[in-house]
Amino acid sequence: MSGIAGWVDFDRDLRGEGAAVRAMGEALRHRGPDGGDVWLDADAGLAHRRLAVLDPQHGRQPMVLDEDGRSTAVISFNGAVYNHAELRAELRGRGHRFGTGTDAEVVLHAYAEWGESFAERLDGMFGLAVWDPARRSLLLVRDRAGIKPIYYHPTPSGVLFGSEPKALLTHPLVEPVVDVDGLRELLAFVKTPRTASYRGVYEVEPAEIVRISPEGTTTRRYWQLAAREHTDDHDTTVATVRRLLGGAVERQLTSDVGCGTLLSGGLDSSAITALTGRALAERGDGPVRSFAVDFTGQAENFTAEVGRGSPDRPFAEELARHVGADHRTLTFSPDELADPGHRLTCLRAYDLPLFMGDMDVSIHRLFAGVRQHTPVVLSGEAADELFAGYRWFHDEALRDADTYPWLADAEHTFAGEGTADTTLLSPELWKLLDLPGYRRERYREALAEVPRLDGEPAADARMRELTYLNLSRFGRLLLDRVDRMSMAAGVEVRVPFCDHRLVEYVFNAPWAAKIAGGQEKGLLRAATRDLLPDSIFGRKKAHYPATQDTEYERAVRRELADLLDDSDSPVGPLLDERRARERLASDPGENSVNFRRRDMENVIQLDRWLRDYDVRLELG
Repeated sequence: MSGIAGWVDFDRDLRGEGAAVRAMGEALRHRGPDGGDVWLDADAGLAHRRLAVLDPQHGRQPMVLDEDGRSTAVISFNGAVYNHAELRAELRGRGHRFGTGTDAEVVLHAYAEWGESFAERLDGMFGLAVWDPARRSLLLVRDRAGIKPIYYHPTPSGVLFGSEPKALLTHPLVEPVVDVDGLRELLAFVKTPRTASYRGVYEVEPAEIVRISPEGTTTRRYWQLAAREHTDDHDTTVATVRRLLGGAVERQLTSDVGCGTLLSGGLDSSAITALTGRALAERGDGPVRSFAVDFTGQAENFTAEVGRGSPDRPFAEELARHVGADHRTLTFSPDELADPGHRLTCLRAYDLPLFMGDMDVSIHRLFAGVRQHTPVVLSGEAADELFAGYRWFHDEALRDADTYPWLADAEHTFAGEGTADTTLLSPELWKLLDLPGYRRERYREALAEVPRLDGEPAADARMRELTYLNLSRFGRLLLDRVDRMSMAAGVEVRVPFCDHRLVEYVFNAPWAAKIAGGQEKGLLRAATRDLLPDSIFGRKKAHYPATQDTEYERAVRRELADLLDDSDSPVGPLLDERRARERLASDPGENSVNFRRRDMENVIQLDRWLRDYDVRLELG
């Protein structure tokens, strides 16, 4: 895994701009702690930071393909291509010769052989840039699920690009300006395609190729979900899901530095850990190394809450024993979760406030611990979006709400404490932003994208809509979070549930198949039943954990109080100070994991972001 960045300009000679290009790459050092370099010619400068996973001794990037002393293509590659061995063999049969064992070199030769259509042959997660000197064209290409990011900023005579916005913000042509729409996107929790909050910065979409040349910029999709009739019977459907998931896990174990798993003790991560353990055993490797997160005193003092009826630790440990995993639990205290330095690290990893409070800190600290043992882990991320694990798939009121279901869920969960729009920000700002109107517009746009199947029953059609919304919007928010928090610690996270063959198949499975046995994720449970102990097979969906220790909330309240007393606070003019002080004077809720705590955390993160990034808000 790596970080990529670069600058293309058709009106100036970039050979003297090495310092600017190198600075863009250095801003991504955390993504590639194992080395970095730049490549320059008159029109283009490419930078790269490398996390060495395949052929660690070789594979320096940017990588150049030379023919007769002439550079014909240059690549800066971030990601993993799981079918690189098969592609290498095919390309060798076509006369290509290789000098490394890396997948990046295979991708470079694939471009030389097949041109722009090479993207359709890649199986993996990636965000890559290929510069073609003869054609004076740059291709930015992203994987089908959008696991690996690329951002870009068009200039009057070219483009700047990078794996994260910080690479662009390093360049003097890009300023950290956020306008009304940018702030709406930041606060709305809807993930509008292509938007990136910072003015003039855009995101390459999943399965998209962006081509920049002197003639202009074009985009095209090389893959997209389609609605197809599902004709397999139940047993065949279950067997197919198992085969596709097992195949995805086996392919994603390709690494020269070993692989571990993230294990919460839920269905998804347990299935991935069990399948990984089996695959490693068949190879003569293992045992599987698994990693979990916990909080000081959480298991002993746990209180059931909405979306979480039990603590993770006992289930994770049971699954680890069941499969013989080498398991580690990383436990975090309230002081560590509230540490301003850790929160700032998370902010700088994402370049925007994440608004998930202690959950952001704990997942980053988890990856920092993982890094001490392995740089690659497999995750159960995206299973809930694909197999209908969230409660909004099953609660009729949430399922039929005329909005994004996760927003309806938030409104329902926090009824009586306020809604997602009654925050500590000022009423004047909320009126200006009109988030309800913004969300309605984005929701209508998303519904218009959904692939349809003629004659499909209304219930199945609605579930198809919800699955698409979760995969294309909500799931991408979570994938982005995992990418930034893991890469900030130098860890590569692979996501078998995002395998495009599995996604295509399950997307078209009827609702009755997905709730086989009358359970949430019934199809996934049936496909992995033989892998799991009874307790985990029957365990209900539990969201990512947050600490319940009231010491953490007290630390949050102290920090907010200090912020309100700071006349230089950049977030101060955006706040309803009266409401904020009333919040501080109120008693903590019965359970500290509530909307009021998250509200305070959000204000603190907004303040840090405005300060640290020197953001200029243009809301007039």
